[in-house]
Order: sequence, then C-alpha cells, then structure tokens
Amino acid sequence: MGKSEETVQNGFTTKCKYFSMEEVKKHCKPDDKWIVIKNKVYDITNFAKKHPGGARIISHYAGQDATDAWWAFHDQKDYVGKFMKTVCIGEVTDLEETELQSDFRQLRSYVEKNNLLDPNPWFFIAHFAHIIALEILALCVFWYFGAGWGPYFVVVLILTTSQSQAGWTQHDYGHLSVFESNTWNHLFHHLTIGQLKGAASHWWNFRHNQHHAKPNVLKMDPDINLSNVFVLGKKIPVDWAKKKRGFMPYNLQHIYFFFFGPPLLLPVYFHLEILYFIIKRADYKDFLSVASFFLRHCYIYSFFLGGWGAFWLYMVVRFFESHWFVWCTQMSHIPNDIDYDPKTDWFTLQSNASCNVDPSPFNDWFSGHLNFQIEHHLFPTMPRHNYYKVTPMVKEICKKHGIEYRCKPLTTAFYDIFRTLKESGDLWKRTVQALEAM
Repeated sequence: MGKSEETVQNGFTTKCKYFSMEEVKKHCKPDDKWIVIKNKVYDITNFAKKHPGGARIISHYAGQDATDAWWAFHDQKDYVGKFMKTVCIGEVTDLEETELQSDFRQLRSYVEKNNLLDPNPWFFIAHFAHIIALEILALCVFWYFGAGWGPYFVVVLILTTSQSQAGWTQHDYGHLSVFESNTWNHLFHHLTIGQLKGAASHWWNFRHNQHHAKPNVLKMDPDINLSNVFVLGKKIPVDWAKKKRGFMPYNLQHIYFFFFGPPLLLPVYFHLEILYFIIKRADYKDFLSVASFFLRHCYIYSFFLGGWGAFWLYMVVRFFESHWFVWCTQMSHIPNDIDYDPKTDWFTLQSNASCNVDPSPFNDWFSGHLNFQIEHHLFPTMPRHNYYKVTPMVKEICKKHGIEYRCKPLTTAFYDIFRTLKESGDLWKRTVQALEAM
C-alpha cells in the first residue's frame, strides 16, 4: 500500500500518498485502473467512462506512465488539468526518467517554443479550396458533356481524388491541428468528414485515437484487429495456428488481400461499422451529418444519372478511393512491429510501429503528408506542413539511441505490405504443419 505524509499548504494540513511503480502496475484491471502523468497517480476507474476521448484510449495506459501520451493528445493542458485534480490520489516515488525520454521531452519543448504546433491557415485554406474546386469540376463535366462513358470516367477520377483529399483534410481537423480553438476543429471535422465524405466524426475519433495511443498493439489498435481475415506480424500467426482459430487460408492472404482488403474496406466494412456505431450510441449529431452528405449527393447526381445511377457512382468512387486509402495508410504500419503491449516509452513505441516514405511534392500530396508517419505519431497535433522541420531532430534521437528510423521509396512501401502479408501467412502455415507433424 502507499505511504502517506502530511504537508502544510496555505495554513491547511493535507495528506499526500506515495506509491511505487510496482504498486501502480497492479491497477490495470477493468474495475481498477490507475495511470501516472508527470509523477502524479490518477485513479481513472470511474473517470474513464466520462473521458471525452473515450474510455478505451485512456484505459490502454492503465498501470503505466502515460505522461508523453497525455502530452501528445492534449493541447489545452491547463484546462484539462482542472478536471484531473479530482482523480489524483497521490504521487509515485521511484519513476525515473530515461535518457531517451529526456531527449524526447527536450525536443517536445523545442517544438512548442518554436511554434511548430501552430498552423499556417493559408495551407489549410488552399487544401480545402482545391477539394471544393474538384467537386465543382466534377459537376461541370456532367453539366457540359452529359453522362456518357467518357465523362463518367472523368467524373469518377475527379471525385475519387476529391474524396481522398477530403479524407486527409478531415484527418487534420480530427487531430485538432488546424485551429487554435478545439471548438472550431471539432466543427470543421464534422463538416469535412460528414458533409464532404459521409462518415461519422465520433466514430473516427473513437477508432483513430486508439490507433495513435497504441499503434500496432494487438487488442488495442483497431486498425490491426483483423485476425478473422488477416493474421499480421509474427505473434498472431503462431497464436492462431496453435489455438486453431480462424477459418481463412492465411498462407494465401497476400493474394486474397487484393480482393478482401482495399476493394471492400470503404465500400462495405466502414459503412456497416459506422451505421452500427451511430445506432448503438444513438448519435443523432453524426447521423444528421452523414445524412446531409447522401442527400446532397443523391440530389445532385440523380439529375444526371437517376437515383440508382447516383448510388452506383458513389459506390464506384468509394471502390477506387478505398484502394488509395488502404495503400497509403497501411504502408506505414503493416510492415512494422506488431505485438502485444510492450509497455515501453512513447518514442520507442511510436517509432517502432511506424515508417516514413520519401518526401516529395507528389508523395506529400498523394498521402496527405502521412509519408511523415513517424513525426505524425510522435506529435499527433502538429500541423502536417511542419513535419519536415522536426525530421532531422527525430532522426538524431533515433541514431543516438539505436532506434531504426525507417524511410522508403513509395513503391517499396507498397510492396512491403504484400511481402509482410506473405511472410506472416507462411509463418502461420509452418506452425500448422509443425503441429500436425507432432
């Protein structure tokens, strides 16, 4: 149990409890959760249910030091700190800052002091404007040239581009990296992901924040919880083979990925998940936001294509956009370390789970600057136009501490998805064969 000491502050005697990290680590159960932030111990057992970011994201750090994670996700720290006081139960006595943590926190201070978390409004205005311009251009093509196969193909190309770029810009607002005011960030996130894309803001935050909290961590990152269809990394293929779980021929997953992965994620799976999320939570705000997109799309394009024609135009665009989305997002994670929670420091966790793709004007635009995946994961609220400014310092820390800083050409990054899927599938097959031979 923790020790108590009495202290006198402003004439009042108060008791402060002190705990060891060993004691904190024990409190990692669903009905008993503590976390540490800046040497303070917080009992989040009940607070997690009220946490604005969702119960899961904060619970993923139960029994751990969440200092750097907390710092990365919260830009209004003084405001958030007021609510934390009510669940503070003491301090930890033996938490030592490693040299790596010290170096990263110095970098974080540099980032804040040099305004690298401040957005350039003209960058985001230009990006938003080019999305709207593409939407208008698609309408003009049908208006002037009719709905023949030629114009139809051109419109699909334009709308696929606009929808993909809208996906990157909603990502900016979702990470609170565009406006100083979180209210405005949330408002524009609903606008971009809802009215421009037909998806749900709260659903996206629920999924994506967990991904950032524990990237490539099994049972915590929803982006890799795909074992009914794909076995990823080196642990899951072995575990599933030993437990005889799953029903897919995983040794062929690098082949059927091209049929069940990119083609179906956005057109099928995400639609079902969003609908389930909205209904389960009775989220009327997200429902109205999503509905506004479909009403607008049907109203505009049924004029040229009829009702079913507008529907199939939407599905065709989602089909091609899904390929763009999957390859750009998974090139930075699937080929990297995938494991159960290593409970390591923030810098190591984010660096090992991510990789970059060579920067260039095209790669930056094409991937929404997610080719700077390492910097994005270390500083999730940083405006993407500033990633390149911090890259040299991140590389320096990696070199100093023996952490691989992965950066690849775009084509290599794409191929590595295929390669690692094959390697994981082969590992599953070898494990099955070894068990059968016993």
